Amino acid sequence: MSDHLPRPPFDPSLEPMLAALAEQLPPGITEAMIPIMREGSPADVTDETIAAHGLVRRDLTIDGFKGAPIVVSTIARADHTGTGAGILHTHAGGMVAGNRMTGLSAMLPWIVTHDAVMVTVEYRLAPEFPDPYPVEDCYAALVWMAKDAADLGIDANRILIVGASAGAGIAAGTALLARDRNGPRLNGQLLIGPMLDDRDQTMSTQQYVGIGPWDRVSNRMGWTALLGERRGTDTVSIYAAPARAVDLAGLPPAFIDCGSAEVFRDEDIAYASALWAAGVQAELHVWAGGSHGFDFVAPEAAVSKAAVAARDAWVARHLRGEQLPPGADTAHTLVVERLVSASAAD
Repeated sequence: MSDHLPRPPFDPSLEPMLAALAEQLPPGITEAMIPIMREGSPADVTDETIAAHGLVRRDLTIDGFKGAPIVVSTIARADHTGTGAGILHTHAGGMVAGNRMTGLSAMLPWIVTHDAVMVTVEYRLAPEFPDPYPVEDCYAALVWMAKDAADLGIDANRILIVGASAGAGIAAGTALLARDRNGPRLNGQLLIGPMLDDRDQTMSTQQYVGIGPWDRVSNRMGWTALLGERRGTDTVSIYAAPARAVDLAGLPPAFIDCGSAEVFRDEDIAYASALWAAGVQAELHVWAGGSHGFDFVAPEAAVSKAAVAARDAWVARHLRGEQLPPGADTAHTLVVERLVSASAAD
């Protein structure tokens, strides 16, 4: 941590879990620690969990970037018939770890409640597969999903892209690719604590060094794995680092949330502001005391439950097609959340 910089504290209810997590994987992740990250990120959702929700999973091989095979899984209700909303999931993992089952536990209820069909992507990871592999793999999955929508039981006009952390950055990049290539239409983009900016210049990235689940050192490692020597230079594309985009017009409605006590806070707020400036519908929640991934680390905390409820409500509106139409005057729909904390809930 930069001792001379004050920083918002973590919500007290998160402290025990953050301490336990730091014991397993200390802040300041380096490239040499990537194997440990990968070993420590098993499937968050198992086939048993999927079956317990009344869902079924199918694993399929499709063409990824440059036609190379990648695996995707579809998850749907066992009784799904006809066509319904689609969810494309791009998993978390700092660009270097995770798998297509990572982070799905809070999303399975969306499939059950809304009879949606999820496609979750095993995109290739850096540094073995640097930019543009991850985002191009996910865009290829979107194209395949839309093309085969009828066979998958999906309405091609009702596809929502969802990601957390690095996966949220990839989701934002995929949405930009879809816009710029006149690709499949996305109904919305749900970005949970998105990793958007490789330039390492915000106040929040300076505040969280050596503390928290994903600090400045870890973030530099992830971006360097993805971009190599290009990190922080003018040669980085907007699809790799969406915070670099200067024109966000024409993007689908967005939900962005983050914690007040994490590296990504300021770049996420800036991205929401840029969306409003472009006339795009966006909803932003900044959760007081939230660390990166706080709802995953401590799901029973009051702030975590509030964050999940806000996401659930937004997803429900978009999967039902209740979002405002493109071009609507939504510049003032900012929601800097009530700044819920466990102490406030007491």
